[in-house]
Amino acid sequence: MDKKTIIRPLVILLLFTVAGSGWWYFRHQEAGDTTRLRLFGNIDIREADLSFNNSEHIDKLLVQEGDYVHKGQLLAMLRKARMQAKYAAAEAKVASQQAVVARLEAGSRPQEIRQALADVAAAKARLRDAEVTYERSKNLHQEHAASMQAVDDAQASLGTAHAELKVVQEALALAVEGPRSEDIEEARAMLKVDEAQLVLAAEVLKDTELYAPADGIIRNRILEPGDMATPQTPVFTLAMTNPVWVRAYAPETVLGKLAPGIHAEVSTDSYPGKTYRGWVGFISPTAEFTPKNVETPELRTRLVYQVRIYVCNRESELRLGMPATVTIPLDQPKPAPGHITPDCGKQGNP
Repeated sequence: MDKKTIIRPLVILLLFTVAGSGWWYFRHQEAGDTTRLRLFGNIDIREADLSFNNSEHIDKLLVQEGDYVHKGQLLAMLRKARMQAKYAAAEAKVASQQAVVARLEAGSRPQEIRQALADVAAAKARLRDAEVTYERSKNLHQEHAASMQAVDDAQASLGTAHAELKVVQEALALAVEGPRSEDIEEARAMLKVDEAQLVLAAEVLKDTELYAPADGIIRNRILEPGDMATPQTPVFTLAMTNPVWVRAYAPETVLGKLAPGIHAEVSTDSYPGKTYRGWVGFISPTAEFTPKNVETPELRTRLVYQVRIYVCNRESELRLGMPATVTIPLDQPKPAPGHITPDCGKQGNP
């Protein structure tokens, strides 16, 4: 038998065997592990530009670039003399208006009422004297012992006495009744205005101090003592490093396996063998073309959905831009809609 006749079927059989083995291998490689989902991405963080809500020269900066700061920590201060003076003026104005309101609400003092009663008694006495003088002047005029001018003067004095009595009687009535309710309400309204101005002055004075809004690292120190600070000019850039998240991209075929709140594990090449506990915090509702920096080349031409996997970073080992691998167990139950996702306080240390 010709050797070529024998070898040719063997070669064909060998080719089929290799092709079949390759098909089986790549088919199972493509299927992968159905109990775990792997995503690839990069570490991302939030940053905040911190500025004063005021315009004044900087007095002190208390932190440097690279310093770790805690939420509520004092970072910088402005010069306070001008704001302190405005606060003192507003405080004095409130105290003055409080005294006005108290005086109106208290009404007339007993001494004022007694004085008004005495004025009425004196006016009545002057009225009786004026009546007597007028009658005497009329009688003397009839007897030709007094002039008509004297009668007219006595009559005028009598009218004046009547008017004076009416004035002091009205003053007595006002003293007994006290201030008008409208005047009291007006004084109270003015007090509210002054109190609001005092609150505003206190806020302006408080704004001379800059506090950290969250835990993080001072990444940039932009201004220095003596510089003019404004609300539009940042003083520091704060990198909020806990939690951070992995910005990954998932194809549409795996979206049914993802849900906000499910747990995940994150690993990096910088710390081999170490994993960080995390959770899915966000799944984009819209598709986009895969960014070029995604680690899996076969996904670069597909439409994908951005996914954020939050990670606790208590030791500040995860840094901006660091490549990361996310592993999500698929045998865990999905959280109910509206489930509150975990945070680093509940997660514990990575």
